[in-house]
Amino acid sequence: MAVSKKGTSALMNRTERVAGTIFFIVYLLVMPLLLERIFAIAETLLDTTISDSLANVLYYYTLFAATVLLFHSFIAATTSRLLDNVNRCFVSVGLGLILFYGANELLYRVSHVFFDGHTNLNDVTIAAQVHAAPRMTMLIVIVLAPFVEEVLFRGLVFGCIRERSRIAAYVVSCVLFAFAHVWTFALSGWDITYFVLMLQYLVPGIVFAWAYDHSSSLWSAILLHAAVNALSIFVILN
Repeated sequence: MAVSKKGTSALMNRTERVAGTIFFIVYLLVMPLLLERIFAIAETLLDTTISDSLANVLYYYTLFAATVLLFHSFIAATTSRLLDNVNRCFVSVGLGLILFYGANELLYRVSHVFFDGHTNLNDVTIAAQVHAAPRMTMLIVIVLAPFVEEVLFRGLVFGCIRERSRIAAYVVSCVLFAFAHVWTFALSGWDITYFVLMLQYLVPGIVFAWAYDHSSSLWSAILLHAAVNALSIFVILN
């Protein structure tokens, strides 16, 4: 079944696009800077200590709830697309896994020289969280984060831009996805060269967008993202 040009974008209504864009900006640029302060205030008001793992879970539960509330019509529509063509969606996930690991290995070999001397602090942070609180971290990394990120980066950004240009949709969604994973670490260390690690998120950004584009249901991208993260957690724990 061929997917129409607007197959991935026409599912989101105007209200979801406007409210979702505001939410996306807050999620991308505001919350990372205010999160520690918010939890510090909560600890003072509640006269208690909130562990980092609990704070992460509370944060992602809040993001998950807000995402469902803001995009409930889109989620229902893309779920309907999944049920209408389950086989295509699971084929997209399977092919996506092959593309992801094949392209990721190639990118690593080609661009290793650019990463020399730069440690991906996002990966280090996740690995530390996995060992400190494995169940909470797995809930975030395998369930909550893939859902929130795919709705925002692929459902909102990729889907809406694709109405005008498929190439622009891939480029913008991939760049923003990569930026979201590195900018706070670059800012905290005042090291602009850390942005070179955005290249490491090029492959997942493209492949997750392709899975959505290929199947016309966002659930393909969500499931693929969850599978990739689950395999990464398995490697960390073993």
